[in-house]
Amino acid sequence: MLNRKPIFDTVREMLGRGFTQDDVDRLDDAIDLAESALTAEAGPAPDFEGDRTIGDAGLELIKSFEGCYKPIGNGKFTAYPDPGSRNGEPWTIGWGSTGSDISKGTVWTQEQCDERFATDISKYVDAVARELGDVPTTQNQFDALVSFHYNTGAIHRATLTRKHKDGDFGGTEREFLRWVYNDGQMLRGLKRRREAEAKLYATGS
Repeated sequence: MLNRKPIFDTVREMLGRGFTQDDVDRLDDAIDLAESALTAEAGPAPDFEGDRTIGDAGLELIKSFEGCYKPIGNGKFTAYPDPGSRNGEPWTIGWGSTGSDISKGTVWTQEQCDERFATDISKYVDAVARELGDVPTTQNQFDALVSFHYNTGAIHRATLTRKHKDGDFGGTEREFLRWVYNDGQMLRGLKRRREAEAKLYATGS
């Protein structure tokens, strides 16, 4: 793991002052992102023994917060703008699905929503599994991290990932609650989700 002290010392000298907690958090996140990029260039992390899958608790948590929106009748759903962003992006449909193929006016059937969720969640499960490698992780911890990544896409750069990999499970649990903002605004829905993820993460088994 990268020795961060020289980086912090250099930035402190450049600023000519000490750090605020926000400074520390932002620097940590930037270094995490850089380390993830270097890891990606070097190739995927070694797989742990066995295959990871998301459990029922994780699927239930994700679906309870994503819902299947926005119904327009006849078993069909239309895309809707992100309620927390200023420009409405990303447009979302079904079980929280986003992508270049989803925009204003997109309409899917229930079957399309379910099929896309199955495809998407497998990608997020794989991303979290590769990021964690052979780090000891309980099923509930894994499920909580997949839910976090499905919602934020930040498993490769979040400080909570580093803390989990370091075995600081209490610190990881607390880190979930930092991710409650969208476009600088704290959203109650995100706060409830992070609290649920933290609770699942801290639950045994």
